[in-house]
Amino acid sequence: MKQVPFAILALAVSFHAGCTKKKAGSDIVIGSAIYKYDDTFMSGVRSAMSTAAEGKAKIEFVDSANQQPVQSEKVDLFIAKKVSALAINPVDRTAAGVLIDKAKAANIPIVFFNREPMPEDLKKWDKAYYVGAKAEESGTLSGQIVVDYWKANPTADKNKDGIVQYVMLTGEPGHQDAELRTKFSIKAIEDAGLKTEKLAQDTAMWDRVRGQEKMAAFLGAHGDKIELVLANNDDMALGAIEALKAVGYFKDKKYMPVVGVDATAAALQALENGTMLGTVLNDAQNQGKATFALAHALAQGKTPDKATIGYELTDGKYVWIPYQKITKENRQVAM
Repeated sequence: MKQVPFAILALAVSFHAGCTKKKAGSDIVIGSAIYKYDDTFMSGVRSAMSTAAEGKAKIEFVDSANQQPVQSEKVDLFIAKKVSALAINPVDRTAAGVLIDKAKAANIPIVFFNREPMPEDLKKWDKAYYVGAKAEESGTLSGQIVVDYWKANPTADKNKDGIVQYVMLTGEPGHQDAELRTKFSIKAIEDAGLKTEKLAQDTAMWDRVRGQEKMAAFLGAHGDKIELVLANNDDMALGAIEALKAVGYFKDKKYMPVVGVDATAAALQALENGTMLGTVLNDAQNQGKATFALAHALAQGKTPDKATIGYELTDGKYVWIPYQKITKENRQVAM
C-alpha cells in the first residue's frame, strides 16, 4: 500500500479541522423565550432579532404564554438541546436568578432583554447580560409631552383650577417598566411646576381591550372631570381612545390628551389622526439587534464590547437603548 506523505496528510487534517470549525460557527443556535407572543412591542423585537440573525445564526423562538413555569420548562428544553446561547424575555423578572443558575451549570451564556433582572441576579455570573431601555426615562419623556401641551394650551385645564386631573393605565403589577413609567411621568409633570390630582389608576396588563374597559369605567366614575390619560404603553392608550370615542371625544372639537409609550405602528397612526397626543419611542429595532448581537458574540466565545456587538456596555453588563419623545410633528422618526 502506497504511503501518503506526512505533509499532505497534515494539510488534509488541517483543512478538515478548518471546515469543521467554520461549520460549527454557522450552526450557532440561540434559544429565545418571549414572555408572550401577542404583545405588540415584543413582536417588533422578535422580528428585529430574526432579521439580524439572517445568514449568521438560527434563533428558535418559543412563547411562554405569560406563565413563568412554562418559560422555565422551555429554558430547560433549550439547555437539554445544548443551544449556543439563551436570549430570554422573562415573564417574571424575579425568576431570572434561577434561570441564570441553570445556564451557568450548563455553561450557556444568557442574555435577558426588555424585562430587567434584579441587579444582584445579573452579578451571579459573568456570562449573564441585559439589553433594554431605562424605564424611568420613558416616564420622564411622557411627562414632558404633557407639560409641553399644557403650557401651550391653557384650555387643557378644563375647570381652571390650576391642577391636572388625570387617570393612569398601568402595566402588570411588579413590572419595573410599569412602576417607573407611572412614577416618573407624574414626577416630570410636577417638576415642571404643574400640580396633579390622580382621579383613578388601574392595571390593564399592557392590553388594548383591557385598556378600553378600564377607561370606560374611569369615564363612568369621573366623566368630564378627567383632563389627561396616561398609559404605560400604546396598546392601553389605544384602548382608552376607543372608550373616549364611544362617549363623543375626538369629534366636534371635544378632545382628550392621551399619552402612551412604545411608538407602535398603530400609535403612530393615532398621532397622525389626532387621537393621541404623544408616545415615547421604545426602540424595538435596536433592542432586537442588540440582543442578537450580544447573544451571537457570546455564543462564539467573544468578549462583548462596542467592537464586537456594535453597542456600548455599561458596567460590563448592560446595553441601554435610549427612548425618544414622539408627537405628530416628528412621528416620521419612529417609522
